[in-house]
Amino acid sequence: MEWLNYHHLHYFWMVAREGGLAPAAVKLRLSAPTLSAQINTLEEALGEELFKKQGRRLVLTETGHVAYRYAEEIFSLGTELLGAVRSGSHQRPARLAVGVSQSVPKLIARQVLEPLERMEPRVRIICREEPPERLLADLAVHTLDVVLTDSPAANLSNIKVFNHLLGESPLAIFGTAALMTRYRPGFPASLEGAPFLLPTDASVNRRALEAWFDHIGVRPSIVGEFDDGALLKSFAAGGMGLFAAPAVIQTEIKRQYGVQKIGTISGVTERFYALTCERRLNHPALRVITETAREHLFKHSKPKPRRKRTE
Repeated sequence: MEWLNYHHLHYFWMVAREGGLAPAAVKLRLSAPTLSAQINTLEEALGEELFKKQGRRLVLTETGHVAYRYAEEIFSLGTELLGAVRSGSHQRPARLAVGVSQSVPKLIARQVLEPLERMEPRVRIICREEPPERLLADLAVHTLDVVLTDSPAANLSNIKVFNHLLGESPLAIFGTAALMTRYRPGFPASLEGAPFLLPTDASVNRRALEAWFDHIGVRPSIVGEFDDGALLKSFAAGGMGLFAAPAVIQTEIKRQYGVQKIGTISGVTERFYALTCERRLNHPALRVITETAREHLFKHSKPKPRRKRTE
């Protein structure tokens, strides 16, 4: 039987977490050459490279990303074991590993997962944000319990998963008070030439917004494109331009970013899904978040079910 050397795995994990050999060597009180040699031994045992050089930096390979996620869970469980023994608790806390697609607004993810804070016994959340293809690969090998996304799985991957529709929300346009004063009168025709911040081309919202602009016959001035929705909103909060976001979280958007609602986009909605490898939601935490999302977060939106459900 082959055995994994957990000392080598721990060294790899520290280098990946600290961002390089030098900072990890300081934390571990080892020399950088010693660390490098230990990681090389681990790579030989696995038969795969875990790091590749990018200029002067070490970056994780695809296999390295997989190994890092397993290492995170392994050493997290070790910390959990020590805590349980020292506290005298013999009941392992429930865990829910959640993948959040980069296209899902963080405020939506936060509100979907918020009911877990009130569950008894408490549920420990492990939350990761990555491109949907990588999250679905992890879902397929059961390192994730659920993936939150704004696109059904059939549009993302050939991996067989089940789409559980949480709800939908119309999109609204937001901007600073100064921009609201200028562009709310005459909305949406007033958006002609207006400074606009958009998600990058890969986003479902980007395509929907461009189709809507074409439909109403306006051409805003695109002043910024962003992969990260929170970063986009931060620029918008500084007055750089207008942006679109789900109207269902407008109260939180206005409070957090100090912006105002310019108007609602007629006929354009964004759907949100919980993707799992199971048709039925057997994990109690999954039942809680899906039922709460449907009954509370998206209670005013009643999407019509599709005739053919994608699996």
